[in-house]
Amino acid sequence: MDSGSIEQIPTSEPSVYAFAISGELSEADMKSMATTMNTAFEVHDEVNMLLLFDNYQGSEAGAGANADTMKAQWKALSNVNRYAVVGAPDSAATMISMMDKIIPVDAETFESSSVDQAWAFVGARPV
Repeated sequence: MDSGSIEQIPTSEPSVYAFAISGELSEADMKSMATTMNTAFEVHDEVNMLLLFDNYQGSEAGAGANADTMKAQWKALSNVNRYAVVGAPDSAATMISMMDKIIPVDAETFESSSVDQAWAFVGARPV
């Protein structure tokens, strides 16, 4: 999967999904990532995810308001075990820290300088 602002990173573990995110996210970007994850949720009972933000510029209005994206977000609550975000914008990092306390996903945020710790957290390496 490679769609403009989101590039899937191959990992050493088949149940770990990693994505590099840069620029401004479009609805097509979000739908492409959602399709990848919805397929992953059909293949694996549980997955870990890693998002690496670099030069992130937000998302287009309504980018996440499509059926595939909403389905992936809903399934993530029961299918994602560990969720790591590296270099998240401050608002996203705050939200992830708060949500980690109320959702059944082990979520952590990491500074860009701690990317190796984030990979260790999800139990994989890039290949």
